[in-house]
Amino acid sequence: MSSIIAYIPDWTVFGQALIAFLVPILASVSLKKIYAFAGNGSRRASSKKQKAPAPAATPFSGDFEADLRFLQKAVCQNSDMRTREFPLAKMGARGVLFFVDGMQNDRLLNMNILEFLMFEATEKTFAYPVGSDSLLPFRSLCDAPDMESFGRSVLFGHAGLLIEGLPRGLLIECPDGANRAIMEPVSEMLLRGPRLGFSEVISVNTSMLRRQGFGDQLEMKSCRVGTRLKKDLVIAYMKDIVNPELLAEVEARISKMDADFLAESGYVEQLIEDNSFSLFQQVQNTERPDRVINALLEGRIALLLDGTPFALIVPATFSMLLQSPEDYYERWLPGSLLRMLRFIAAFVALMAPALYISFISFHPGLIPTELALSIIETRQGVPFPSLIEVLILEISIEILREAGIRLPKPIGPAMGIVGGLIIGDAAVQAGIVSPFLVIVVAVTAISSFSIPTYSAGITLRVLRFAGMLFAAFLGMFGTILFFLLLCSHLTKLKSFGVPYLTPVSPFRMEDWKDLFFRAPLKLMKRRPGMLKTKNSKRKQ
Repeated sequence: MSSIIAYIPDWTVFGQALIAFLVPILASVSLKKIYAFAGNGSRRASSKKQKAPAPAATPFSGDFEADLRFLQKAVCQNSDMRTREFPLAKMGARGVLFFVDGMQNDRLLNMNILEFLMFEATEKTFAYPVGSDSLLPFRSLCDAPDMESFGRSVLFGHAGLLIEGLPRGLLIECPDGANRAIMEPVSEMLLRGPRLGFSEVISVNTSMLRRQGFGDQLEMKSCRVGTRLKKDLVIAYMKDIVNPELLAEVEARISKMDADFLAESGYVEQLIEDNSFSLFQQVQNTERPDRVINALLEGRIALLLDGTPFALIVPATFSMLLQSPEDYYERWLPGSLLRMLRFIAAFVALMAPALYISFISFHPGLIPTELALSIIETRQGVPFPSLIEVLILEISIEILREAGIRLPKPIGPAMGIVGGLIIGDAAVQAGIVSPFLVIVVAVTAISSFSIPTYSAGITLRVLRFAGMLFAAFLGMFGTILFFLLLCSHLTKLKSFGVPYLTPVSPFRMEDWKDLFFRAPLKLMKRRPGMLKTKNSKRKQ
């Protein structure tokens, strides 16, 4: 009887098994409650929200003095607003030019606009409506339907013309401003590939996409987003490839965005993603035009926002976050090896500290004897349990990483390297941590640097701490439970209706040619089937 009892596990094992069984159930129920509460809250908020009545538009009266006084009262109280009153010699009339200081090209204003109007313009110049038959020699010209839209357009960067005797206002586009030169992307460095990166000017970004290659299928739709301060947003896609349902869904989500001001494309990303409670990004951001154009050729859609060099690509999948454009610029065997190394590095960056804690604290018998003796020897004198020991080093590494980013460029890298060496060596000498743990944390940090997308690296860094807590309380059971919960969440996650783990789940054998390894370009004849494109063949 005693021999049989000896084989019965301790009560703690049954407790761990019970917790491992209950945690997924409780987590699933809690998430459903949170999603339901968030959905009901947004519905209640939208039902209570009442739209304010739109102010009545004030048309141009045709009385030059009255219209001028109205516009001066409406827009000229801004300190950066400039007006220039001038005579039209051949018409015997007056004109006023409205513009914002620093947003217009002074040479175009002086040479092309003011000089022409003052010495060349006649009554016939304004006889035709603004359009293809207009005699005004301006590249971009349009009528303002009312005085409110005239003032808004001038504040947005147009030059506004008010001509005596003309019962309407004219808007001329001659933009200018301080723009930085086109540079290599800082967040996506490559050894082989184009050195071009997006800038903060949306017209420059769209032209860079056009210059990727000659073709008439690249289509761009422009709209303005933001309720108080508006910005231009461009939706780019290949009209002969993109799925019309996907395009309609993207446009619908953009139209529903409600924000005073979209300072950066990260605002757009958060407002259009499927699941705001997920740590994983469901929209990919990039600074590289070559990455964007390749995504468009797969059937995806790109969003470009004025004022930011980061474009958005939808839909996104998990495998995209670990792929680099350099995989396709190198031959398929080296490119496949580098991609597989990235997947291994991502697993190490996520699970290495949790595995260390579970092995050291709960399952030392699973470690080879010689290695276990070496680890025990190095941990002699360490006063903290493995969890506290790991947390000390991991938090120190994260602080150093953040400090290295915020410091000036000449100081940041040196501070990160020297700080890591000094803190690690001092912690070992003081007996706070073991040398073996320093190796584990260093390998984890180096592995996280290999993630080509910075936002994906942040996600793995956050989840690493959750895995450490699971391992500290439940050992290997907790580590496996954490990984299974993570896989379950990724399986349910979607990006614009596309499963996040495609082509792993749901399984698509044809798309595995560009997953963990990259097949030769000659064999990659079809676009990803998950996107349901109009034209599935890459080569005609």
